[in-house]
Amino acid sequence: MSDTPPNKVWAVIPAAGKGHRFGAPIPKQYATLAGISVLEHSLRRFDQHAAIDAIIVVTSKDDRHWQTLSLEYSKPVYTVIGGSERCHSVYNALQFLEDYAKPEDWVLVHDAARPCLTADDLQKLFLQLKNDPVGGILAAPVTDTIKRVDHAGCYLGTEDRACLWRALTPQVFRYRVLLTALTHIINNGDLVTDVPKIVAGRSDNIKVTTAEDLLLAEQFLKNSVSLE
Repeated sequence: MSDTPPNKVWAVIPAAGKGHRFGAPIPKQYATLAGISVLEHSLRRFDQHAAIDAIIVVTSKDDRHWQTLSLEYSKPVYTVIGGSERCHSVYNALQFLEDYAKPEDWVLVHDAARPCLTADDLQKLFLQLKNDPVGGILAAPVTDTIKRVDHAGCYLGTEDRACLWRALTPQVFRYRVLLTALTHIINNGDLVTDVPKIVAGRSDNIKVTTAEDLLLAEQFLKNSVSLE
């Protein structure tokens, strides 16, 4: 089995969010982590992988930080203006790719604020989804006990965590499948019927949401480097 997918792989990184919960004057994807921005860590994960053909970064129209980054990458990096919601931002990236991507190409969507993705998890996605007609997502099994409550915060029961997984990114789909699904959602509010596979990923592939998450991400990055 080849180590790289037979079709092209386009990495889409939505980075148009404001990150209000982060509690800082700049969006969380531009916060400094181990000497560079969170976004640059995320970008490097794909620039360093042989299977990735190009990277599309989706920024907000009033983004003042993207142009200040000192980007030196071996892969083509394109920028697209995002929309009001994440789905609109990804859709805009797919529209940009319309003249370049083939229907069976892979589109890899990754959170800008997930800087701890490992090369092993990325390769696992490619290997397990190689012949899949739809795609799949990285996810981690829930290990905590999950309680269900009502709107008043009163206990209703304990969920069976055997069937519960935490969704991670990247999420990888065939270009035409993802474009069709997002077009239906945006235009009609239709439900997506294609079922993606779950690919088990590392639990340290965290999303930076609060300032405290930066400290945790830095430790995970240090551990990752020490294991290489």
